[in-house]
Amino acid sequence: MPLKSPTEDDYLGIYSIMFWTLTLIGVVKYASIALKADDQGEGGTFALYSLLSRKMDIGFFSAKNLDSNSIFHEGAENKSRLGKFFEKSILARRILLFIAMLGMCMLIGDGILTPAISVLSAMDGIRAPFPSVSKSLVEALSAIILIVLFLMQKFGTSRVSFLFSPIMGAWTFSTPLVGIYSIIHHYPGIFKALSPHYTFHFFWRKGKEGWLLLGGTVLCITGSEALFADLGHFNRSSIQMAFLFTIYPSLVLTYAGQTAYLIRHPNDHEDGFYKFIPKSVYWPIFIIATLAAIVASQSLISATFSVIKQSVVLDYFPRVKVVHTSSNKEGEVYSPEVNYILMILCVAVILIFGEGKDIGNAFGVVVSLVMLITTILLTLVMIVIWRTPSLLVALYFLVFFTMEGVYVSAVFTKIPEGGWIPFAISFFLAFIMFGWFNGRQKKIEYELTHKIDLERLGTLLSDPGVQRVPGLCFFYTNIHQDGLTPILGHYIKNMRSLHKVTVFTTLRYLLVPRVAPEERIIVRKLGLKGVYGCVIQYGYADTLNLEGNDFVNQVTDCLREHIEKYLDCLPSNPVDIQEEISALEEAKLSDVIHVRGKTRFYIGKNCKRFDRIMLAFYEVLHSNCRSALPALSVPLSQRIEVGMLYEA
Repeated sequence: MPLKSPTEDDYLGIYSIMFWTLTLIGVVKYASIALKADDQGEGGTFALYSLLSRKMDIGFFSAKNLDSNSIFHEGAENKSRLGKFFEKSILARRILLFIAMLGMCMLIGDGILTPAISVLSAMDGIRAPFPSVSKSLVEALSAIILIVLFLMQKFGTSRVSFLFSPIMGAWTFSTPLVGIYSIIHHYPGIFKALSPHYTFHFFWRKGKEGWLLLGGTVLCITGSEALFADLGHFNRSSIQMAFLFTIYPSLVLTYAGQTAYLIRHPNDHEDGFYKFIPKSVYWPIFIIATLAAIVASQSLISATFSVIKQSVVLDYFPRVKVVHTSSNKEGEVYSPEVNYILMILCVAVILIFGEGKDIGNAFGVVVSLVMLITTILLTLVMIVIWRTPSLLVALYFLVFFTMEGVYVSAVFTKIPEGGWIPFAISFFLAFIMFGWFNGRQKKIEYELTHKIDLERLGTLLSDPGVQRVPGLCFFYTNIHQDGLTPILGHYIKNMRSLHKVTVFTTLRYLLVPRVAPEERIIVRKLGLKGVYGCVIQYGYADTLNLEGNDFVNQVTDCLREHIEKYLDCLPSNPVDIQEEISALEEAKLSDVIHVRGKTRFYIGKNCKRFDRIMLAFYEVLHSNCRSALPALSVPLSQRIEVGMLYEA
């Protein structure tokens, strides 16, 4: 913080600013309000966008784009005027999506910067007792610690979380004790600064200089967004209790102790933390601080995995491998690709921008922008979903938007001094997200306009040139009820055949640990001879294994029961029931194949230059990402992939 000849009043004003920032943003906004705005137990800016999308029928997972049995459908009745406005305005929807994407990209940037600055700042404590230790050595040690931390991510948070409580317990207990000692020893009257008078007096005296100093004070609230984004790893009540009864009072006392020390040693502000620690407890505090920095880094890494998973599920980010490391918590996930990219970027930030000032400036930009975006989205949630009284919404928005807006304006002055780093990261991520979103939107639009309905399927099968060949075919499709994938028409026209028994299969992911056996497979007759629909539902802890006869037997048993119930309700001859069941058994014994589509865009000459560039970029992403279907253990001899070009 660029303090010039700081006085007692300066330090009292800064502490007052930090106290009210912690209280209003940490306690009121995040712990009391934001944690209630979860989406299926998930938190973060993209979870807020998901809530708004479903309620206002916008985006891919709106009610009008899904079938009536969809788990994402929440109804559209009693919509607010604001919700109707977003449905009608394309510009408003795009602005909302941009805000959500920016928030997510900034949080990922936080996941890169927090481990870097936390571990680097903690390890820098070695240099106080050993001035001969070079900055390069501190950077190397910090990089090694981070590499080990990232390599441990594959074991899951639950495997190492038993260490978190003792570490954070030691941190939240020891640092306030040092703070209390410092208060008594240096400046017992420090708590008079809790009066807002000192905040106003500070700005009155300092003017523009006081405004610029906010770029440093905003760092006192770092980690608050992770507190919200980590909802998938910890439940709401545990986060609230931990923050309100341990973290918050610990920070208040620690910052008070540091301020008391600095009032008596005004020129030590460049390294106020380690210098205010008594020499007798220096090394124990150093060890605890380093371990606490690692735990803080872990929380941002976990939050990054969570927001990536949310965006992948909502189809706003290229599909990466997501591994659930816990069978009890849906939000506890790990992504190998994301993990190693984060590791490389974190180490690069330390080695390239080892000077803590540049990383701190970048960190301030991330923290303030993410907080401001959360305020905007939470305001919309209050209006559209919670139906909060207008006066309370206005009070919330006025207080937090003004407060965080001032912080953002202050940290923006630091863009030339390292603040550009998160913008570079966010621009790159946003370009990836927009390219993927644009391509997926074009693909869904094509599939909805070229879908094969049952009437069209009947016409295709009635063609004398189309044969019904023996065997059982599982045809995987991502469009259900309203129609079937255009790949089906492409397949029939070119193969001139369809199996005598064809089951159009949709795999549906549910936000539950495990799906009950009786709800796992849902089948129905589609009205054409030998043509059925099947939905396979699975949870995040289920193992989706389609190998062998077990899966086939489960589906055919469900089909047999459905045929008996379906035809039993019609004035049909029992012989018809037996014939259909016999045809099903005969097809199963004859041959079983699994057909899935593989699509690409054909970029014609009539395609606009912008669409040409974005679709080409989407094809690069699509070619290098994971398959839309889960890893199915289907034997290679039973797999058939049908390629099709979608005309852009």
